[in-house]
Amino acid sequence: MTITELREITAGKFIAGFSDGSEMRLGLDIIADLSLFKGRELSDEELSKIKSYSEFSSCRERALRIIGARPMSCKELFDRLLEKGETAENAEKCTEWLIGLHYLDDAQYADTIVRHYAAKGYGIQKIKNELYRRGVPKTLWDDALSEMPETDDKVYELLCRKLKSDNPDRAEMKKATDALYRRGFSWDEIKTAVNRFNAERSDY
Repeated sequence: MTITELREITAGKFIAGFSDGSEMRLGLDIIADLSLFKGRELSDEELSKIKSYSEFSSCRERALRIIGARPMSCKELFDRLLEKGETAENAEKCTEWLIGLHYLDDAQYADTIVRHYAAKGYGIQKIKNELYRRGVPKTLWDDALSEMPETDDKVYELLCRKLKSDNPDRAEMKKATDALYRRGFSWDEIKTAVNRFNAERSDY
């Protein structure tokens, strides 16, 4: 295989054209390492090294675009790269590379998820489901969840908001408490809120 073109597109980034009509994006480092230039004949080993470099470089650029769109866990990024057609090896190497640059941090991401869903009025079970769904390792859950604020006032506030009357019947109360359970609150938390609601109404 022969290099038929070597054209710089941005600082340190090149397009290499080959005699079979294919092209690859290369960085200055691989060009310097293999002493690449227009007209150079390549061995199969050199061509394989160039191809591996190009694929990994492309994977890194894709990974940066993905995490630039929104924060995510290491597993989410790895899975997304696989979905986009990257190899498992390159996806893993990119993930480790971004961890090393502190662009990926599962512990910090777990804290963000907990704060976000707690602020939106969700309970601990819902938040655990989100941590699981987003691929955050379970070893990080306890530390993140320990930062959750007390939920008693939040559950009570949500219960009052869902009840349409000061004297709800059993069906209305069940509908409200079921909704709270679906938001991830435990039955003990919900029961405490119901008891508080009934006690405050009985004072009138």
